[in-house]
Amino acid sequence: MNLNQVLSQIASKGIRLSAEGEQLKIRAPKGKLTQQTRELIAQNKAELLRLLQNVSTTDSSEALSEPLKPYEETSPYPPLSVNEQSLWFVWYLDPDSYSYNVSFAGRMSEASNVSAWKEVFEHLLKRHPGLHSCFPSLDNKPYRQVLETPVLDFQVIDAISWSIKEVRQKVRAIHQEPFDLENGPLMRVRFFQQGTQGLTFIVSVHHIVCDGWSLNLMVEELPVIYHQLQTQQSTPLAPPSYSYPTFVHWQQELLESARGKQLWDYWQQKLEGNLPVLQLPTDYPRPPIQTYKGDSCVFSLSLELTQKLKKLADTRKVSLYTLLLAAYQVLLYRYTLQEDIIVGSPVTGRSRSEFNSIVGHFVNMLPMGSTIKGAGSFTELLTQVQQTVLEALDYQDFPLALMVERLHPQRDSSYSPIIQTTFVLQSFQQAHLLASGQDETSFSWGDLKFIPYNPVLFEGQSDLDLEMSEINSQLAGAFKYNTDLFEQSTIERMLSHFQTLLEGIVVDPQQLVSRLPLLTAAEQQKLLVDWNNTAVDYPYDKCIHQLFEEQVEQTPDAIAVVFEDEKLSYRELNSRANQLAHYLQSLGVKPEVLVGICVERSIEMVVGLLAILKAGGAYVPIDPGYPPQRLAYMLADSEVLVLLTTLAQMKLMPEHQAQLVCWEQDGEAISSQSLENPLSAVNHQNLAYVIYTSGSTGKPKGAMNTHGGICNRLLWMQDAFSLTSSDKILQKTPFSFDVSVWE
Repeated sequence: MNLNQVLSQIASKGIRLSAEGEQLKIRAPKGKLTQQTRELIAQNKAELLRLLQNVSTTDSSEALSEPLKPYEETSPYPPLSVNEQSLWFVWYLDPDSYSYNVSFAGRMSEASNVSAWKEVFEHLLKRHPGLHSCFPSLDNKPYRQVLETPVLDFQVIDAISWSIKEVRQKVRAIHQEPFDLENGPLMRVRFFQQGTQGLTFIVSVHHIVCDGWSLNLMVEELPVIYHQLQTQQSTPLAPPSYSYPTFVHWQQELLESARGKQLWDYWQQKLEGNLPVLQLPTDYPRPPIQTYKGDSCVFSLSLELTQKLKKLADTRKVSLYTLLLAAYQVLLYRYTLQEDIIVGSPVTGRSRSEFNSIVGHFVNMLPMGSTIKGAGSFTELLTQVQQTVLEALDYQDFPLALMVERLHPQRDSSYSPIIQTTFVLQSFQQAHLLASGQDETSFSWGDLKFIPYNPVLFEGQSDLDLEMSEINSQLAGAFKYNTDLFEQSTIERMLSHFQTLLEGIVVDPQQLVSRLPLLTAAEQQKLLVDWNNTAVDYPYDKCIHQLFEEQVEQTPDAIAVVFEDEKLSYRELNSRANQLAHYLQSLGVKPEVLVGICVERSIEMVVGLLAILKAGGAYVPIDPGYPPQRLAYMLADSEVLVLLTTLAQMKLMPEHQAQLVCWEQDGEAISSQSLENPLSAVNHQNLAYVIYTSGSTGKPKGAMNTHGGICNRLLWMQDAFSLTSSDKILQKTPFSFDVSVWE
């Protein structure tokens, strides 16, 4: 739980804390300081002391000494609290949305009196006026209306023949039914009679009249009322001393006071400038208008890891909440590489203990901002987060909705202003509400045995929410996410990364934030081993022209090359290349001998390249468009034995040492050569080509490649892209660039 929840829980027992130097003084009514409460105070002692020391004498005396007077609303149009107004307008814009429904569901595994439960909820409804309120409007301005005669929306459904899956589907459907805020009712109760399987129920309430604390309060009171009715006890629960309008009145006075100005000044200074927008990598494009469809992935940490996290928090003198918040911010930083991260963290909004027994919307969301440096250690970040938390709690009474209204942040309809993600560590009383996924985990609920069922709650204000709690001494949680942004598998990976991150933090909290582990062992195996296990037994003793000759044997009459209106089959192309290869061999071409080729893009270019390779030589492509100086340099530097060209290109050639072979002039001699494949001593280790670089960093340099290297690349490409006889490859790249080889 966060520090605010600790304080509220302590205050609800009538316990008062004060700081005297480094000592924490406790004043408690007799019997209220239980061992559990002592442990709670001890676990949070350091931050409680620091918070009390930070609060001014005036503020603390006002908060602890001045009693709050109950406020009786006399206006026919009672106003709403700031955050209630915000929720009302969200509903008004989208009345069919269920994103602000709050539900509690589960199955009682033993016999329970259904008719008695209706009376229980009637008592609950009368006890808390907020639950039988509605919010009509006058001139588009909402006001509160408490119905004089409470109307309970209660139904019992015969589900004896239903499967557990069918019941759960119906429970979820009920959770997703929208509420009518203007007319009410704003609470619905459904019971499913399942015979020997027990009794499943869901209580669904709109968030405008019920926050998390209120839901917990209802969960605590329901079995007490049930027991009283079953045992015919005449002593009911003491009615709350205060009503929600008292809070509304108190909030208005606070915001208009000098303290209210202090609160605003603090948040204005904290949130000035361009606020960061969390840029999590999403699976789907972000919708232009924010949506609220959601789901959740649940998890639990081992008892060992939970204990190590608690020990680390104790060693660093921070609360477990602060430690987990810092860890979550690291996770977000590692996913986004954004150094400025804002995480919303809810506080109960009940800074006065008088409000603790009221069902209503008190919760406030505080923007917890951190600047995260990858080169900084986790402990350094932890110190920063602790200071942020303590300050934020000291100024927690300023509503988020009012921050948005006054700051005028840059608005975008695709995401929420200021806060796009939230984190909460629930108090232990609320832990069972997060028991999603633990389908048969039974809890004591008063005198009853109760198996919770969370109908995948998602309130929808954020892209991503992390809720954690402690169940049976182990930390558990749920990542709640927007399904229009993320796939379930992505959130499951994120969940695994968060657990790995926590394990790395407890091993060495001094590690740099950028070096903390994130990948699971399975992911490391995949990235470092499986995906790098790419060895393939390609034929290592083959040359390029030999692969071509094998294809000639397989498809001799298939078209091999097309240039304008001219076509050659594999047999024709092979025959013409063979004749030229025999001729080149007669001129001394053999392995490691370089042959220059300077021709325009044409059938002759392809024939020439194949012929040089078949003769055993390596080709040096020379672009006829090169400047004369570059042509001269390449011919001299490569020391080609033969230069293969055409009449048109011969005129452009500078003086050179090579033997000249011209297609037109030597055509008759070439055509008299054998059509058979020539023999040569060339092997896969011999050169296939020398291609000159552009020379942008100096003189052009000849880059060499062997038959084996090119064959390896070509065979891999065939495996990867699986070209078939129906595919056509455009030879678009000038043959003086290496990309042309693959084409």
